[in-house]
Amino acid sequence: MKPLFKKTKYIQVNTSTTIIHKTEPNVPSGSWIKCPQCHEVVYKDDYRNNGYICPQCQKHFRMSAPQRLKMILDKGTYTPLFLEMTTENVLDFKGYEHKIQGLQEKTGIDEAVLTGTGRIKGIKVAIAVMDSRFLMGSMGHVVGERITRLTELATQEHLPLILFTASGGARMQEGIISLMQMAKTAAALKRHHDEGGFYVTVLTDPTSGGVTASFAMLGDIILSEPGAFIGFAGPRVIRDTIRQELPEGFQTAEFLLEHGFVDVIVERKQLRDRLHQLLVLHHYNSDDESDGEIDDVREEVIE
Repeated sequence: MKPLFKKTKYIQVNTSTTIIHKTEPNVPSGSWIKCPQCHEVVYKDDYRNNGYICPQCQKHFRMSAPQRLKMILDKGTYTPLFLEMTTENVLDFKGYEHKIQGLQEKTGIDEAVLTGTGRIKGIKVAIAVMDSRFLMGSMGHVVGERITRLTELATQEHLPLILFTASGGARMQEGIISLMQMAKTAAALKRHHDEGGFYVTVLTDPTSGGVTASFAMLGDIILSEPGAFIGFAGPRVIRDTIRQELPEGFQTAEFLLEHGFVDVIVERKQLRDRLHQLLVLHHYNSDDESDGEIDDVREEVIE
């Protein structure tokens, strides 16, 4: 009887054979980022050196508040204000203190907005920059109070006020107290306007909720970065409420520009120069500029 299985060939293994191990390339972890718009893989140093903009498709990535201040203000001129204000769990929301403490350690900032004074090409400004890394830039009582106090300071010292928005809206952990910040900031901005103050908002990705419904859209001039999401409620909520299909891209900076809600879209690399031009046009002078030089800049901008 023949066996069912029979080995007819055997493989001989040479014990002296050297096994070559394939080595992985020595690339540090986290050195690359995938652009969500063009899906290209970009070396992080390249996009940092490009102003946090994708070198392939020019998508503007989100920036932290410290990065933004460094890019916009003259070196060494930023003076932080209102650091003594600390976030409190006013509604005894479970786990809120632990969440705030963890974000402070992770981000290196104490709240969702940094406020202070600085200079743009020599011109002193009051400036606030929101940071979406901190609870999605949500507006709690500290955020609202800092912006209000900065606005009052700008009014008293006759400084131009510049505010960079990046927020998901009111902070749910503070309930009605968060919503009160909308009226408080708007009232301070009204007094600033009545005193002849100049206020510029720069809408960055994302700007939504109660921030959009208050100080974000109250600027004398409203700028935006390309492609920024700007809206009040989310598209799904709006669609389910009105039971209609929404226009494509209706909550982008480009759509809002077309419909008159935004004055101009400015590339990030040009933003510092554009802000300086606006300040000069509104008769804010640098300490070290002569009247003749200021007039030259005004003529250049008008042309």
